[in-house]
Amino acid sequence: MSVTLTENQAALLREKHFAELVTLMPDGSPQITPVWVDTDGTNVLINTAAGRLKTRNIERDPRVAVAVLDPASPYERVLNIRGRVISVSPEGADDHIDSLAKKYMGVDSYPGRDPAEQRVILTIEVDHASGSV
Repeated sequence: MSVTLTENQAALLREKHFAELVTLMPDGSPQITPVWVDTDGTNVLINTAAGRLKTRNIERDPRVAVAVLDPASPYERVLNIRGRVISVSPEGADDHIDSLAKKYMGVDSYPGRDPAEQRVILTIEVDHASGSV
């Protein structure tokens, strides 16, 4: 059952904070990756390249966890999310990585783009959100 993000939770996701994305390995052990994070106001959005370990893990098991904290207020502004990836889509992914590059790096175009990779947006439906946001 999905839950709705509060305005404060969505605001934290829109700010320039890194997130930790946890996926599950084939043996069930957790795998964690630092990522740039975004939201559409309802879901958590993460941009990555198809074929990476996290996307392979998600194809097998869509359950994930995401943690975000504000380093300026790590005890007052922290968000922990459990959810499921409901979409892995290339649609709009190139524009999305450019918008994330603007947010995180202050540049108009993502400088790490590899023409051999296909960018995808992971859309995470939130099943549980907690923390002190």
